[in-house]
Amino acid sequence: MQTFDELYARLLKAEAENRTREELEEIQKDEFDPHQLDCLLHPKKYASVWSLGPCDCSESEKASCVKRCLFRAITKDDRGNVMIDSSLCAGCAECIEACGSGKLTASKDILPALEAVKNSEGPAYAMIAPAFIGQFSQDVTPGKLRSAFKEIGFAGMVEVALFADILTLKEALEFDRKILDDKDYMLTSCCCPVWLAMIRKVYRQFMSHVPGAVSPMVACGRSIKLLEPDATTVFIGPCIAKKAEAREPDIADAVDFVLTFEEMRDIFEAFHIDPAVLGDDHRDHSSRSGRIYARTGGVSEAVQNTVGRLSPHRAISVKAQQADGVPACREMLNALKEGKLTANFLEGMGCAGGCVGGPKAILNREEGRRNVDHYGSLAAYETPVDNPFVLELLKRLGLESVESLLEDTEIFTRHFNI
Repeated sequence: MQTFDELYARLLKAEAENRTREELEEIQKDEFDPHQLDCLLHPKKYASVWSLGPCDCSESEKASCVKRCLFRAITKDDRGNVMIDSSLCAGCAECIEACGSGKLTASKDILPALEAVKNSEGPAYAMIAPAFIGQFSQDVTPGKLRSAFKEIGFAGMVEVALFADILTLKEALEFDRKILDDKDYMLTSCCCPVWLAMIRKVYRQFMSHVPGAVSPMVACGRSIKLLEPDATTVFIGPCIAKKAEAREPDIADAVDFVLTFEEMRDIFEAFHIDPAVLGDDHRDHSSRSGRIYARTGGVSEAVQNTVGRLSPHRAISVKAQQADGVPACREMLNALKEGKLTANFLEGMGCAGGCVGGPKAILNREEGRRNVDHYGSLAAYETPVDNPFVLELLKRLGLESVESLLEDTEIFTRHFNI
């Protein structure tokens, strides 16, 4: 029986050759594990992390993945087989790192995503995460990447950083309105699904301090679908947890598929597309604030700068503290529980370094951070308050002013059960 990686490569090659779904399902079933084949063809039936076979860890390693799972999503049966509860799995990838046998892997959504792009009744849009810059080589500009997506069949590429601008405005307005003394604080909610899952599932006592905002990914998907109801939306980023986020029932209307940078690289290779040699279809819409979301400290810096633009006398009121990586986030929340923090804006990132340190980033996080900071420095606007594209987009979405973001809008608001 051939390996999972061999099956994945074969199916992706067949997809690039424009095989039908029936042909894909008939690819030498007897040579491959039927469970692995089903995972690749129907990934939404499973959690964002897959168990590829019986656990063969050593005795000392057998419970490592279970112990590392903060969300209690992993159990083992009497034979030691790993079972992952898709309703509990946040996609943080801690279990994959802990697995000594290599039998745990991130889900791969390429096949149904490409089929949807190919057969969509409406346009398909690639929604690229702010961490994308330089991931597909330093020669791949945003405009060349947009051209590469069009080669595959997408109608266009949208930078999610523009929607990070909008969510920055929303959180800055919330902060300016609500955080009026040193006794109150805000937990940023709009960026990292692992951080938010930690608060919702483990530290629920702090949920009243989480503003009701969707993530930039969800805001982007919902906006596209409002403007073009038949559109297919595909998010591309460095994160496995975004796959789990996109399936959550209250926001599942926004994003049809989530692919990682590694999956996107595999697609370019299978389709023989080199983005670096394509034409530069350049469009520049996001501010520096939205672009720096991709690294630790970016969200709090963006909110602080935006609060300063909205209410200059309040710029120093934002006292931010950051944590990145699951252990550091837990440490910060435990310190909050013990009353040891004086910050009033807490930013958590589930990956060390922020999104640029995501498990499916192609570059190392230090290089990724440098790229993000450089791309931020090239922005024509410093904050979303200065960015005319933000107000233009809000008007197209039916919001007449930035203050409308404080209203209970269906696009940008999320209701948490506290």
